[in-house]
Amino acid sequence: MPYDPAQVYQPEADTFLLLLAAKAEVKPGDRVLEVGTGSGRIAAALVQDCDVVATDINPHAVFCAREKGLDVVRSDLCSGLRGTFDLVIFNPPYLPTQPEERINDWLEYALDGGVTGRVVIGRFADAVSGVLAPKGRILLLVSSLTGLSEVQALFTGHGFTAEVARQQTVEDEELYVLRIAPKQD
Repeated sequence: MPYDPAQVYQPEADTFLLLLAAKAEVKPGDRVLEVGTGSGRIAAALVQDCDVVATDINPHAVFCAREKGLDVVRSDLCSGLRGTFDLVIFNPPYLPTQPEERINDWLEYALDGGVTGRVVIGRFADAVSGVLAPKGRILLLVSSLTGLSEVQALFTGHGFTAEVARQQTVEDEELYVLRIAPKQD
């Protein structure tokens, strides 16, 4: 299949907000996983400071990120990965999407959050513990359209704390970066 850059999510305000949060959160020596890397912009910005692995389900995104010299695995979320990561970063598809709004192409994987906007986020919450180091952290970008309190409750129900680390108003929505970590006893 030939590479099609139109099938890759290009950096937008959400990407740059998550990148700011990631630069503030990452520690030297961290092993970092960026789930759904898209263009690879965030992973590429962090790779000089730490060990970074990226995933994406979209073959066009994998090609694009590999062109930047990144270690990228074509994977659905974090399935098939070995080892644990100190920091997991994810800009999920968070837009509430009705079935008739679906566009049926690779770019849809970056945009379609299901009817609530939380379908992929819920799958990620179910899976991330399998790759997160015991004192690991997660940075997750969500929108006011997704339901901030509902996303926080989802992670709380999985044994995490979830606090807003950064936020920014963009057009008619508020973007949030949640810092999620295992609850400490």
